[in-house]
Amino acid sequence: MANDKKTFNRTYAFQLATVFLGFIVFGISENIKGPAIPRIQFDFHLSESQLGTLLSLNALGYLLACSFTAYLTGKWGIKIVTATALGLMALSGVLIFFSHHYALFSGSYFLMYIGNGMLEIGLAILGARIFVKNTGMMMNLSHGFYGLSSTVAPLMASGLMKLHINGHALDWRGMYLIMLMLSLLPIIFAVLSSFPGDDIHPADRIPLKTLLRDPALWLMVLILSFGVVSELAVGGWLVNFLEKAYAWEGVKASGMLSVFFLCFALARLLLGPVTDKIGFTLSLILFSAFSAVCTFIAIFGGEPFAYLFAVSDAGIAMIYPTVMAFIARRYPTGSDTAITFTVTLMGLGSVIGNYLIGGVIEAVKRHFGSGTALGLLRGLQAGYGVIGICAALSSISGILLILYLRRRKEVI
Repeated sequence: MANDKKTFNRTYAFQLATVFLGFIVFGISENIKGPAIPRIQFDFHLSESQLGTLLSLNALGYLLACSFTAYLTGKWGIKIVTATALGLMALSGVLIFFSHHYALFSGSYFLMYIGNGMLEIGLAILGARIFVKNTGMMMNLSHGFYGLSSTVAPLMASGLMKLHINGHALDWRGMYLIMLMLSLLPIIFAVLSSFPGDDIHPADRIPLKTLLRDPALWLMVLILSFGVVSELAVGGWLVNFLEKAYAWEGVKASGMLSVFFLCFALARLLLGPVTDKIGFTLSLILFSAFSAVCTFIAIFGGEPFAYLFAVSDAGIAMIYPTVMAFIARRYPTGSDTAITFTVTLMGLGSVIGNYLIGGVIEAVKRHFGSGTALGLLRGLQAGYGVIGICAALSSISGILLILYLRRRKEVI
């Protein structure tokens, strides 16, 4: 009995290490590009259009990986899929380091995002399988490590690019090599551990056709898509809004973005037990509504309420991990497929959402006068209003979900 308990504790510790370190690596790989992008653009003489195309292709690679990871998990098992994802990210770091031609660099960058997409789905599946107790708390805790690494990643990247070794600057290629080599750490724990769920017979898994007939899954797609659009759009538009609408200096505006990421990380680290206590569905409604209210007060209240832009992330940060916890609880033998389906559609929704925000800003600017300060202010406010509307729609979708589940007495 003692040996069994010792083996169980060691196995669970390795599982936790794989998930937590995996999320740290995931956060780093996604957020080191900020300081590197200007230097990459300069070195390869890329226009703004070419840079946008590069980032769009990488987003496509990410979505592509999300679409086939569940299939590979059923064929290979989650251990091999997770190790493969991390291995691809480490390999991409090596290739980026040696990429002195744009074709090799773009291919290497695409490979990194393939690994990113596989890793996100893999970690979500791992969490769904091993967090059978206190699911909401553990899901949010694990995603909190993503928030922490996202907060420090740009600072680490900037520091490494300035580092000199034997008289040679590390620059962005060396930075990517070092940061992506961190992917080897969770691989070690993944290989040494074992994970439940791979022994489930294919006949016992819930097929996709059955999942698609469940209205709860489609409502989850809406909650997640609207929530993540609101979450990710802040990272892309907050600094731009503060600099142009309120004439903030770059350092001050970036500082507010750092506070945003801090609220993001702290919310996931500290508020997870709340989701277990009040229920996942009610949590989704309340947290997204909180984010929407903060966003609208910040917009209409003007500059004195700008801090609420950052505070709003304490609500919207909870959406993704809580949705994953809901899926793990509702579809215990079909979580792989359900997670892949929702995350893939979420990615498509995110692309559409960002285009919509940009389009709204331009349309409102033209209405109030493209070259005027008023036109710029109203355009930015309207664009940021879309972010608040997305958070509100996430909450409304949650209300529809809880009404559906209550009729069936299936509220989670």
